[in-house]
Amino acid sequence: MRDNSINPAPEANGKQLTIMFLEYFDFYLISITLVANGDRPVTTVINIEPETDSQEASTGISAFTSQQQQQQQQEEQPTNESETDRMANFDDTLQRARLAFSSGKTRSVSFRRKQLESLLRCYEEHENEIISALEADLRRPKQESLIVETEFMKNDIKHILFHLDDWVKSEKPSKSFVNLMDDVQIYNDPFGVVLVIGAWNYPLQLLLVPVASAIAAGNCVVIKPSEIAGNCAKFIADVIPKYLDNDCYPVVCGGPSETAELLNQRFDYIFYTGSTRVGKIIHAAANKHLTPTTLELGGKSPCYIDKSVDLRIAAKRILWGKLINCGQTCIAPDYVLCSKEVQEKFIVEAKEVLKEWFGDNIQSSPDLSRVINANNFQRLLGLMKAGRVAVGGKYDASERYIEPTILVDVKANDPIMEEEIFGPILPIYNVESAYDAIKFINAREKPLVIYVFSESNKLVSEFRSNTSSGGFSSNETIMHCGVDVLPFGGVGMSGMGSYHGKYGFDTFTHKKSCLGKDLSAFGEKLASARYPPYSDRKGSLLAFLLRKRRPLPNLHLSHLLAVGLGVGLTVLANYYAQVRKVQRAG
Repeated sequence: MRDNSINPAPEANGKQLTIMFLEYFDFYLISITLVANGDRPVTTVINIEPETDSQEASTGISAFTSQQQQQQQQEEQPTNESETDRMANFDDTLQRARLAFSSGKTRSVSFRRKQLESLLRCYEEHENEIISALEADLRRPKQESLIVETEFMKNDIKHILFHLDDWVKSEKPSKSFVNLMDDVQIYNDPFGVVLVIGAWNYPLQLLLVPVASAIAAGNCVVIKPSEIAGNCAKFIADVIPKYLDNDCYPVVCGGPSETAELLNQRFDYIFYTGSTRVGKIIHAAANKHLTPTTLELGGKSPCYIDKSVDLRIAAKRILWGKLINCGQTCIAPDYVLCSKEVQEKFIVEAKEVLKEWFGDNIQSSPDLSRVINANNFQRLLGLMKAGRVAVGGKYDASERYIEPTILVDVKANDPIMEEEIFGPILPIYNVESAYDAIKFINAREKPLVIYVFSESNKLVSEFRSNTSSGGFSSNETIMHCGVDVLPFGGVGMSGMGSYHGKYGFDTFTHKKSCLGKDLSAFGEKLASARYPPYSDRKGSLLAFLLRKRRPLPNLHLSHLLAVGLGVGLTVLANYYAQVRKVQRAG
C-alpha cells in the first residue's frame, strides 16, 4: 500500500482541505478532510475502482480517468443498485439489528449458546466447502486450511461454550471498609450493535472468531467479509445466514465503497482486521461517534537468531512461520536479524529444509499457497529488487507463484525493510550482537510480535524486557496465537485491543460498575455525615470511613467459617459425650 498526502492549504473562504490518496492492494481510497474555522473536520472517503490486470501489468501505476469519462463509463455499465439504495439497505439492516438488541433477545445466555452451537454446526457440516473456497482464493493446502481455519474456529467456539456460564457472571471485587455493607459488582454489559470487518488472508478465521466472541458477549453483529477473497465471501453470505439469526447477525458484502458507506453508520463497537493505513481510516470514521474500536493490524515482526541455537530446528520453525499461507500472515517472521556467521549457516539449512518439504521443483508442490492477486504479486516482485538473492528468486506471473526467497545484503532503508512484506520473501539484516538487534527493533514501529531463537534464557529475557510488541515468542513462530488463554493483539502501529478466548469476550463487553446500598436507618446514620450543615465532627467521621487501609490478607473467610464450624461441632460433641459418661458413672 502506498499513500500520497497533499498538505493542508488555506482556501479563499478560510477553510483547510487535506486530501490523502491511499492505494490498498486491489482498490483505491481518497480521504478528504475539510476543516472550517472553528468547525469540526468533516472527512469523506471516496472509492476509486481498480484497473484491470492487463493495465496493471503494462503500466504498473494507476491511470485516472476524468470525471466526464467516469460518468460515461457509469452510463455504459448500469449498476444493480444506486448509492441511495445501498444506504437505504444499510439503514434497514442496522435498524433491524438495533430493534433485535433492544428486544433483549441477545441478552439471554441460552440464546447466545444456541447461536454459537449453530455456528459450530455450520463449521462441521460445511468443512469441505470451506476448504474448497480457501483453495479457490489462495490455493491453500488442505492441511493448512484445517489447522488455521476450520479446526481453529471449531476449537474457539468449544472453548467459549465450556466457559460461557462463568464469563457472563458479574465480578465481585474486594471491598474497602466504607463499602463493607454494600453490594459492589462489575456487570458484563454487551455494547449493542457491533461491526466486524474481516481480512482476506485468513478470510474465515479473522472474521468469524471475533464474531463468535461478540455473540458470546450478547451483542448483535454486522458481519462484513473481505471482498478480495471472493469465494470465501460468497460462502459467508450464502451459508452463515442459514445458521444464525438474520436480524441479530446480518452479513453485509461489498467493496471499498460499500465499506465507506457502512462506516457512515453509527455502531456501538467496531472490530477491524487489516493494514495499519486502512486501520487509521477505520479509526477516523469511528471517531465521528466516539465509537470504541479494536484494530488488529500488522507490521514488520522481527526474528533474531542467536548462534547458540540448533539451526536446523530454527530454520524449520522460521520457514514454516514464513511460508504458511505463502507468507500472507500478519504474524509471519518479516525479517531476520543475525550475524554474518549465523546467516551463512542458516542459508545452508534453509536450502535443505525447502528441498525436504517441497522437492526439487517447488512450483509443482501442492503444499505451497499462492499470492492472492496480481497487484500483490507485482508489489512483491518490486520488493525483491533489494539486496542479493541467496535462496530462491524464481516466479511465475501466470500462477502468481513466487519461490520461497531469502535476501541478504539488504539495507535498513530498502523498501523491503520499511513496509510489511506479506509474501514468501525473507530478508536477512546483519547485526553484531543481541544489543544491536534490540536497538534496531526499538528504532522502528512496535511490531505485532517479536521472535527470538536462543538457548540462553538470559538473552530471551533481555529481548522480552527491553522491547515493546503485541506479542513475544521464543524458539517458535506463529503458535502463540493458538494459545486460547493468551490475548492476541498489537500495540502502537501494530494495533490496539486484543481478543481470543476470554479476552475476546471482554473486548465486546462493557464492564459496568454497579453499587447497591440499602435504606436502613443504621446505614443512613453513617451516610448523613456527608449532608450539610458541615462541621468538623462530620468531617472527621467521613475521613475515618473513607481512609484507605491496607487490605487484609486473603484468608478465604468462607473456608475459615467452615473449619471453625467443624471444630465447634467437634468440641460440642465431645462435651456432651463427656457429660453422658459422667452421668453414667454417677
